[in-house]
Amino acid sequence: MTDSLQFAHPWALCLLALLPLIAWWKARHGRPIAIRMPSTDDAIHVGARSRSRAGGILLSLSMLALTLLIIALARPRRVKGYTEAESSGIDIMLTLDVSGSMQAMDFTLNGKQSNRLDAVKDVVGKFALARPDDNLGMIAFAGRAYLAAPLTHDENWIVTRLKDVNIGQVEDGTAIGSALTSAVDHLGTSKAKSKIVILLTDGVNTSGSITPLTAAEAAKALGIKIYTIGAGTNGEAPFPVQGFFGTQMVMQKVEIDDKTLTEIADSTGGKYFRATDTDSLEKIYAEINQLETTERKIKKYENYTEIFYYFLYPAIALYLLEWLLRHTRFRRLP
Repeated sequence: MTDSLQFAHPWALCLLALLPLIAWWKARHGRPIAIRMPSTDDAIHVGARSRSRAGGILLSLSMLALTLLIIALARPRRVKGYTEAESSGIDIMLTLDVSGSMQAMDFTLNGKQSNRLDAVKDVVGKFALARPDDNLGMIAFAGRAYLAAPLTHDENWIVTRLKDVNIGQVEDGTAIGSALTSAVDHLGTSKAKSKIVILLTDGVNTSGSITPLTAAEAAKALGIKIYTIGAGTNGEAPFPVQGFFGTQMVMQKVEIDDKTLTEIADSTGGKYFRATDTDSLEKIYAEINQLETTERKIKKYENYTEIFYYFLYPAIALYLLEWLLRHTRFRRLP
């Protein structure tokens, strides 16, 4: 809600610039102002008193009245307005792999070597903060899927819940099909016009009783779009291993099911992305952010209260006072 002063005809205020010129002309070329003269002696000095204090008072009154009249002509008014935003938000389920393979140290975070999960949580958190008009929820999965955060309009809550998602909270494995099914179930009752799942994994489906493509068919039937992201380097990746001399990096073979992830995305109208480092991961979420824009409509309401009469009525009163004084107390002698 805003409250401000506006002029309906602001151009009229330009006339105020003429007032000094009008005052100068009246003072220099106006007719001599008559005054009361109790004796003929005062009449002798009438010429010398043509610019008397009486004349100054009358001139001031007329100039002030003219000033107020010009302001009234500009039509000042008090404006009370407010804007209303209507948004057709998108319901998004963020589905994150937290299996043991997400410990691979082939990503970076703040310029330092990082495991995949920490880098993913940082990027996903930024994505969530960029979607203030949407409902966001989160599914985490390894050997089974679990709800890390229900759909909420509070993106800061999603960021908080991300910090609590870690490797080892459930049995290990990669239940992609179960994770998708859980995400679809939570979106199934949503009334949003657009519903999407963003699935990130670094492996191959090895757990759960539901295949990824079966879950994708269910999503398609409910009009849910799935974006899939394969995270991790190709071939081999460094993993931290506890040895006799402490933690050491050991190269291990990694595998991502690009084919299945592509089929999941294509069947639901989504898209498959491959992220081999933090930079490419950030670009992927930025692209999804652009692809799935939220429609916003802005409505503006304004209520006007006219206040020009606060200036018009005093202007009329001053003109009447000036006329009254001119024809009574400061009346001109014949």
